[in-house]
Amino acid sequence: MRFRFNNAILVYAAKCLLGLAICYIFYISFPKYPFYWALISVVVALSPDNSNEQAINRMIANLLGCGVGLCIYLLYLPELVLICLGAALVIAIGVALKITATLRSALAALVIVLLQEENVKHWYIPLERVLCVITGCLVALLLTILFNLLPGKWKEANKAD
Repeated sequence: MRFRFNNAILVYAAKCLLGLAICYIFYISFPKYPFYWALISVVVALSPDNSNEQAINRMIANLLGCGVGLCIYLLYLPELVLICLGAALVIAIGVALKITATLRSALAALVIVLLQEENVKHWYIPLERVLCVITGCLVALLLTILFNLLPGKWKEANKAD
């Protein structure tokens, strides 16, 4: 078996490493906030396709997951019921919006917002998580756009492979 990195994979790796580095700077700069979710979000939102349209759809999907999570967070239901209800809503809305290819991102954002490690629900926790998820998504979106604006070999690497 022969293992080969093509140029598109190298560009994708560069975007991932740069995105992780940027989000890690947020993580260490603002220790009171859960920016580890931005680290997860940036790698979920990036993909090797380098398509601006897909990057925007992943951002919309993450906003969908965060929005649904925020809307149902304060319902007094067991956490598993909330997650299942939220997943059903995200899938239904995602199908209606025709963003089924990015539902994984939406569902990941939903789970990030809804999971509660603490025994007491605090209203600010999901807001902090939404901020961190959106930060990771924005970093991924901006990196995708930036890499598409770079001249020559970067663009060819994404189209040729």
